[in-house]
Amino acid sequence: ACFRLLCSLLLPALFLSGILCICLVVLLWGVRLWIQRKKQLSSAGRDGKQPLLVAFFHPYCNAGGGGERVLWCAIRTLQKKYRNVTCVVYTGDRDATGEEIIEGAFRRFNIKLIHPVKFVFLEKRFLVEASLYPHFTLLGQSLGSVFLGWEALLKCVPDIYIDSMGYAFTIPLFKYLGGCRVGCYVHYPTISTDMLSVVRNQDTRFNNAAFITSSPLFSKFKLVYYYFFAFMYGLVGSCSDVVMVNSSWTLNHILSLWRAGACTSVVYPPCDVQTFLDIPLEVEESTGEYSIVSVSQFRPEKDHPLQIRAFAKLLKEKRVGQQPSLKLILIGGCRNQQDEERVNNLKCLCEELGVSDDVMFRINIPFEELKRHLAEATIGLHTMWNEHFGIGVVECMAAGTVILAHNSGGPKLDIVVPHEGHVTGFLAEDEDSYADTMAYIFSLSPEKRLQIRENARRSVHRFSDQHFEDTFLLSVEPLFK
Repeated sequence: ACFRLLCSLLLPALFLSGILCICLVVLLWGVRLWIQRKKQLSSAGRDGKQPLLVAFFHPYCNAGGGGERVLWCAIRTLQKKYRNVTCVVYTGDRDATGEEIIEGAFRRFNIKLIHPVKFVFLEKRFLVEASLYPHFTLLGQSLGSVFLGWEALLKCVPDIYIDSMGYAFTIPLFKYLGGCRVGCYVHYPTISTDMLSVVRNQDTRFNNAAFITSSPLFSKFKLVYYYFFAFMYGLVGSCSDVVMVNSSWTLNHILSLWRAGACTSVVYPPCDVQTFLDIPLEVEESTGEYSIVSVSQFRPEKDHPLQIRAFAKLLKEKRVGQQPSLKLILIGGCRNQQDEERVNNLKCLCEELGVSDDVMFRINIPFEELKRHLAEATIGLHTMWNEHFGIGVVECMAAGTVILAHNSGGPKLDIVVPHEGHVTGFLAEDEDSYADTMAYIFSLSPEKRLQIRENARRSVHRFSDQHFEDTFLLSVEPLFK
């Protein structure tokens, strides 16, 4: 009797599930045909020699960070190589015109495009803002990106789609509904095996709150959530026809999560090394003040508080009356109100530690001013744990500062590595080691520092614009066949 009851319930449920699956497939197929028809009509509206539309999904293209430099260099590279290509940028920067965005790219990065770019302005960018999802942020932002991607697809159907900002969940949308050839440039995996280990080991970090680390139950629940998300992330990422990653660190994580080794390659981000290499490199003259410069956006993962605490410790331990005086200059971009609040909190930290007069904040500054600060600095400072690459690190080395970066991620594996057997910079991990290493760098003779700066300069040519152009074109070639 129980078996008959089970069958009477199970068979209709299976039948209903099958019908629903068929309906879903038919619906998705219908949507795909409708989108393709829409694309054909828009193509027919112009002449027969329709250019190839290459779209970049970059909702924050006016942010002024390293990811944006990659975007504009990639577009310039395609414009140089292919005559029949029109580049499209999906952006949520509705507070600026297309002309202002292009002008900003030139002012901040010294990048001038050869042809105009078509901007598709998106209205639903708020769906990918982290502030909208106080809990389950990764999942919320990823689902939000699908809705934002859908808006982008309805406004413009490209031939080739490249996610250049890390919204992997948009890739299946453009591939299977848009019928596009798809690629992506991964700056930083949305989730990584390091993030899983942080939760597993119950470490407190900016993305793992103390109330979770103190509870074994919450930690286990978050670990299950992370594993589920990692599985979904791997699934959508593996839909890519071409995968480009920015460093060895990112490559290792993407290979383990996406398992798409055949179409994955390392394309180092383009760093404007030549502009910085033009700065004359000479033995420092005796001066009344040495400066330590940090170049990075004011985001939580960049860990500016560590820089300020290490600097305060350095000043505290400096012998009384020792000259010259030291100045810490924090240079970076502010994307929104949250970033501005973060800067205010950092200023409060400076006051608490009594170093307000010795710390200078320079926000959203022009390129020439950035160059001047780097030319005058002795130490280039970087404190992000597991920085995926570190364009700011390369710029500091090219400009002739002695780099002190975090002993992890891209700086450890790709950038601050010996060049022809010679030291190119230094690595540290915590407040004490940063303070100690800065003190050590200042204790070196100007001649010894010059040697390290020269070694660093020689090592950065592999991160040049030209090297990026060559490797980027090689990687995206399959999308144009």
